[in-house]
This record gives sequence, C-alpha cells and structure tokens, in this order.
Amino acid sequence: MSTPVRTRFAPSPTGALHCGTVRTALFAWLLARQGNGSFLLRIEDTDQKREIDGGTENILETLKWLGLEWDEGPGIDGPHAPYVQSQRLELYRKYAQQLVESGLAYADPYSTEELDTFRQKAQAEKRPFLYRNHRPENPSKYDGTQALRIKLEPKSYGWDDAVMGRIDMGAETIDDYIIMKADGFPTYNFCHIIDDHEMGITHVLRSQEFIASIPKFLATHEAFGWESPINAIVPPVLGAEGGTKLSKRKGAKPVLWYRDQGYLSEAIVNFIASLGWNDGTEQELFTIEELVEKFDLERVQKSGARFDEQRLLWMNGHYIRQLFQDDLYDKLQGYWSPEAEGYDDDYKRQVAGLVQERLKYFAELPELTRFFFEDLPIDSELINTHKQLKKLDSETLAKLLSTSREALADTDFSVEQLTDALNDLLVQTEQKPAVLYSLIRIAVTQAPNSPGLADTLAVLGKERSLERLDMQLTAWK
Repeated sequence: MSTPVRTRFAPSPTGALHCGTVRTALFAWLLARQGNGSFLLRIEDTDQKREIDGGTENILETLKWLGLEWDEGPGIDGPHAPYVQSQRLELYRKYAQQLVESGLAYADPYSTEELDTFRQKAQAEKRPFLYRNHRPENPSKYDGTQALRIKLEPKSYGWDDAVMGRIDMGAETIDDYIIMKADGFPTYNFCHIIDDHEMGITHVLRSQEFIASIPKFLATHEAFGWESPINAIVPPVLGAEGGTKLSKRKGAKPVLWYRDQGYLSEAIVNFIASLGWNDGTEQELFTIEELVEKFDLERVQKSGARFDEQRLLWMNGHYIRQLFQDDLYDKLQGYWSPEAEGYDDDYKRQVAGLVQERLKYFAELPELTRFFFEDLPIDSELINTHKQLKKLDSETLAKLLSTSREALADTDFSVEQLTDALNDLLVQTEQKPAVLYSLIRIAVTQAPNSPGLADTLAVLGKERSLERLDMQLTAWK
C-alpha cells in the first residue's frame, strides 16, 4: 500500500499573504486532496524580529476564505500539535543536542567581526567563503547560549524534483550552517526539516528561491538518517510586467484586499491555480472538484507565470455572472453607495440584476449604479466626445430627443412597450441605434455606459426618466 500523501503550507507571519505565496498553499492542498491525504498548516515564527501583529490571523483568515481548510494545524487538534514553531522549541533543542552528542554539530566560537575578516580574505583571494574551512579544532562545549552549527561533509547531491526533473549540484553548495541561534531559537533551515520529519510530510512544495538550499536540506536529512520528502520546486509568480517576482516589496496586493474589493473566492482560486499550471487543454475555468481531479505536478510549468490582473478581472466577472439573483444581492450588501440607502430592496434588486453582466468586482457597484439613485448634473462632454453624436448640432439633437420623449411618454414603461417604442423611433427618425439610443441613454443617465436602454428606463420609471429627458432638453434652450 502506498503512503498517504501529506503536504504542508508553512508560512511565516511576516506580512499579509499575496497570490504568489498562496499558490504554493493551493498546489499543496490540491495534491493532498487528490491523494485522499492530509494538508497541514504550520506557522513558522522562529524569526520573531520579522513577525508582525496580526500576521498569523491573516494567514488563517486568508486560507479559510479561499476554502483551503487544513486537516491539521492551528485551531485543530492533531497528533503533531502544536503547529506553531515557537511552541516547539524543546523539540528542536532535543534534536540539536542529538547532533552535538554524535559529533555532527559544534558551538560557533567566532564573533561577527571575525567572520567578516574570513569573508574579506576569501573575497580578496577570489574564492568563495566557506565556513567549513574555518571549523574550530577544539570547539567549546555547547551550553545553549552560543550559536550552533551543523557539520556537513561536502559532496555532490542529485535528486528528482517532481516539477523540475533531475537536478544535480556540486559539493560547493554544502557548508556548515547555523541550526540554533544564540537566542535559543532554531533557524528555518533546521527546524522545518525536524517538523517535516515529525509530521510525516511526504511532499514539500517550495518556491524556486530555495533550490540552491536543497542540497544542505538533503545533507541534514542524511545526518539524522532520515529519508527526504519528495521535493517540488514551484516556479515564481512574476509581476504584471513579467520581469521580477511578485512580492510584497513590489506592491503585490494581499489576497484579502481582493476579498474586500468584491472578488469571489472561487475566481481567486481558479486564477491562482492557472498561474503556471494547466491540464493540457484549452480549458480556463475549473470548478474546485475539477481542479482536484485534474491537478498534476508534472503539468506545472518550469518557467515563471505572469500575474495578469486583467485576466483575473475577466474570471471574476464570469463568476459574478453565474450567481443567482438572491445570492448576488446578498453579496452586494456593504457595497451600495450611501445614496442607495433610502431605496427599498425590490428596487435595488432590480438594479443589481441590470448591472450583473457588467460587474467585474463588487466595489465598482457605486460607480456603475450612481444614476439609479441620484440625478447627476448635465455632462456636455458625454455628447461632445461621443463618436457619432459630436457630429450633430444641438438643434438636431434636441429635435431627436424631443421626438423620443413624446414616443416614450405614450408607453406604460414596461420593457416590452419601451422596446417596441425604441424600435419604432429608429424607423421614424431614420437614425442608427448608435446615435438615437446613445442620445437617450446619455440624457437619462449622464453616464458613459449603462445596461440595456429599455431595461434601464423601466427600472428608473416613467416619471424620473421623463424628468431627466426634460432636463437635457432645457440645457439646449
């Protein structure tokens, strides 16, 4: 029987999660779900100087919103608790002491200034600085107050990466590194290896920046006599320009920013999954069930994937259009403009239904619906810059609008009668929709765009629509 898949996501609480970081979590989650295995969440907070207030809460809230529930981790009882590294210090000290007793770790006797001297000499001699060339002959006894280094013998390492394929690196990548700092906290390089072993992790997904460190991870596993998990190097998510890695320093937005702007979690998950992965077909939109079924590490691309925000907008708009009316209306709560507060639910439901096709994210709702809730001032630029209308003088425009007002006033303002009246007006005025409909739409909405004209007029109602047509006509007198 094959070993059940066990993956983990192990972020540090040093900032809000962005899409590049979350992609690693999503791939690990999909791999675990596909193998009927377990997905673990571990908080790696041993670098306490970089930890920010609320960092852990942001991690938990982000994963929960995306639906990436963990099987073991903070807030969930599990056989390997606690799942926060700062609460596991005794475990790391135990393994560090084990290495000391076996002669595979030693107290670091050098000051920062002495190490700088070694580095400068190596640089002057045009050779790489390697700490192992300066191992103390008779190190002092380790008492927990000094930095502790692991002793690794240099040799070449090769491994079969689940994404990148065969990778071989020479002995120059192996050096003695600090496993326990003088403050009693372990380094990331050391403690994640302990945790992955203790927690039975079978697959470790890492970003490409860690590829040069994998030989020393393999060497550390060997020092303990442990088998290394399967490594999977995930290529970087690049910024919009495609040149540099997406990062907080480069302006990557937190995932929860997208939530607050009215993006749907399903769209975010679908988008992130498609960054550097596809199923070999032209399909772009997947349900979560399809992602679990089709995900394959072998189909993760080796090169970086560009973060295309326009594509995310397109995906999110698609998911918004799939919402049922009641669900859409519920999700729009909190996004209406202050002017909409005085209107009843029935009216706002109608407005929501009209703009559903045009919404790309919920935060743009106020801008798209302003004219449904307030009478906007006459904006002459809307006509002066319109491709067709700017060719007509104000007298011609006023005559067209006056004729249209009379015809519309004779209807009951149902969509059916308005549609018939508008079609008849095209025949009567011998104008194209791009001229006549645009003129009526601008006069009624004072907006550059709107939903279908007959639907818009029907929701606004007869009295309000005619009043706005009159306001536009008055402006030309």
